[in-house]
Amino acid sequence: MSTQQLNEKSIIQKLDLDGYIHQFKQFLAREKSVVMQGDINQHFRYISALSKVQFPTPHEVPNLDRELARIKKQAILTLDEIYAFVTMFSYFNTLSAIGFSEPLLSWIKGIEIPEEIVEIIAYFTEEGSINSERDPELFKLERAIKQNRVDIKETLYKLAHSSKLRDYLVDTQVHYNGGEETLLVRGGFNNAIKATVVARSAGGFFYIIPQSISHLKEKESSLLSSKEEIIYRYCKEISAVFFKWERFLAFINKEYDRFDHYQARVNFARAKEFEFILPSKTKRIKLQEFAHPAIENPVPITMDMNKQIMLVTGVNAGGKTMLLKSMLSAVYMSKYLLPFKCDASKTEVGHYKSIEAVIDDPQSVKNDISTFAGRMQEFAKLFAKEDAIVGVDEIELGTDSDEAASLFRVMLDELRKKGITFIVTTHHKRLASLMASDEQVELIAALYDEERRLPTYTFLQGSIGKSYAFETAQRYGVPISIVNKAKVVYGEDKDNLNELIEKSTTLEREMRLKIGKIDEELKSVEKLKVKLEDEEFRLQEHHRKAIATLENRYNAATKKAREALKAKESTEGRRLLNVAHQRKEFQQKEIKLAKEEALKAGDKVKYRSHKGELLSLRGKDATIIVDGLKMRVPLSQLKRRGDTPQVKVKPKPKEVKVHIEKSGASISVKLLGMYADEAIDTVDKFLSDALVNGLNEVQIIHGTGGGVLSKLVAEYLKSHPKIEKFYRMPGNLGITVVEL
Repeated sequence: MSTQQLNEKSIIQKLDLDGYIHQFKQFLAREKSVVMQGDINQHFRYISALSKVQFPTPHEVPNLDRELARIKKQAILTLDEIYAFVTMFSYFNTLSAIGFSEPLLSWIKGIEIPEEIVEIIAYFTEEGSINSERDPELFKLERAIKQNRVDIKETLYKLAHSSKLRDYLVDTQVHYNGGEETLLVRGGFNNAIKATVVARSAGGFFYIIPQSISHLKEKESSLLSSKEEIIYRYCKEISAVFFKWERFLAFINKEYDRFDHYQARVNFARAKEFEFILPSKTKRIKLQEFAHPAIENPVPITMDMNKQIMLVTGVNAGGKTMLLKSMLSAVYMSKYLLPFKCDASKTEVGHYKSIEAVIDDPQSVKNDISTFAGRMQEFAKLFAKEDAIVGVDEIELGTDSDEAASLFRVMLDELRKKGITFIVTTHHKRLASLMASDEQVELIAALYDEERRLPTYTFLQGSIGKSYAFETAQRYGVPISIVNKAKVVYGEDKDNLNELIEKSTTLEREMRLKIGKIDEELKSVEKLKVKLEDEEFRLQEHHRKAIATLENRYNAATKKAREALKAKESTEGRRLLNVAHQRKEFQQKEIKLAKEEALKAGDKVKYRSHKGELLSLRGKDATIIVDGLKMRVPLSQLKRRGDTPQVKVKPKPKEVKVHIEKSGASISVKLLGMYADEAIDTVDKFLSDALVNGLNEVQIIHGTGGGVLSKLVAEYLKSHPKIEKFYRMPGNLGITVVEL
């Protein structure tokens, strides 16, 4: 057994996981370590996918490492050894027909069985023997062997019921002894029959083979020998094929082990209703409703350890050691993806390179080593480790507690610098008091029920627990008089100290219960806040949609108005349309300003029936001055006074009814004979009408003449913002084309 296997076995025993591991291994198709090599995240994905489907349980297969080594040397395997490989081939063929999802699908589909190997599978029956129906010679031999055995039984039956042997027979049954069919007779049988004695019974009788069936036995032996020759021939041929595919056999053997790891975990979890926890990258151990598998009807553990040292104190036999073992067991099972009982949605277990348990008393007469010396040896080994989690039970065991407390305080400080996490139990308060102020130390108290005088097997974080040694002694039958004398010897001062510790623990527990209640109430308030925020968002969305609807209606109305103006020119209609646009834009600006306007320091405000001035703002509160008196009031209860300067919103104008007459839009205008000012005014009005009616191209007829009008028109068009381009019509016709 390797050092790694020995260490693994040791930690399993120390954490009381022997029975759990034994139960798990019953689900494996062949004996192996629980450790899986490779990427744990990939293993978790495969296990999760396999948990969602049903699949056949694999058959038991022995370890084939020795057989693989023999194949490399071209050895001839036995039929049983060959069938072990065939079992694996057949199972992967079965898996390929199951509707797996990714990543299982790609993995199983990627395992392709070579044609030569597939043909070998067909040679075998489900019982592992050669299928005689594929070989006429073998079929004939098996029929002959079967018939010969029938003949032997019939001959023995006749002898057992014959008159000459009746007086010597113990019974008329055919007995199997050493694989041979025999009769059981008394002494003196040789006077009635010639036979060979095979064995003697406990009652002094004889198992015999009558000479009359000797020839049938010889015939059977000959037939079996011939069958063995045929089987050997098959073994030789198949072994030659296996030698050719030796690498594939090594691959399939490895993949079978891998799938065996997955299926055993899935089936074990289903049978026990356990959960899988993938180790996290953090060094946190958060257990919710965890139950150690070695305990029947356990009190579930809920514990959150996010510091580097956990120091557990409190009542004797109150579960301190089991808490330590539970925390380490959770790390061990999570590390190797072994399922366990917990609330998986609220459980988190960190990943550690190694797990160490300093639990047992190392004292040994043989090695001449004391308890404390043995503990020092184990601690000395820790200085060579990194990224480990270590559990130490009764850390001051075997020496003066005060001296040990100082020593272990320093060692724990140094070892945690190497990334080592500790879970430590102790009965002594000295170490707890030395480390209580350290931010990286989590104090845990095992609780005790004073009324029932029993430990509760529950724990309180952030407190130091009392050991209750006297109460425990009395509970286990020590006379009360002895306990009382011990209390006197112990001293009132220390007893008072323990009472203070106990009261502190009780107050701490009550405080945590109250905090828990407040947290629940806070959650309710948070839910109400979220509900109100959702309602506010819904109302804002409703308001936005209403504004968008009004906007669409307004745009549709103005569009219809423009279409009406296209039909008939109306100066009054255009003017009213422009007024509507201006009022719409102004009102939108007013609404925006009203929304943005907020109270600020210096504003005149009204608080209930009092008038005052806003001095300052802080969150949801405001400081105001009323009649020379400063007051802090909720901001929501303040209103702006009417005499405060603010943006005035003009009243909505009276609705103006516009009667639009249909008119035709002209695409050209004549400027011939006009003066400059008159011509420019005419062009301006003409272009405005064209834009309102949606025209894309118009013509301005200015004539040729001296070219004065054409120059004026060109200068005007250059400065007009709505003109895309303009150009003179070819042919010197005195016309300018304008594209709007």
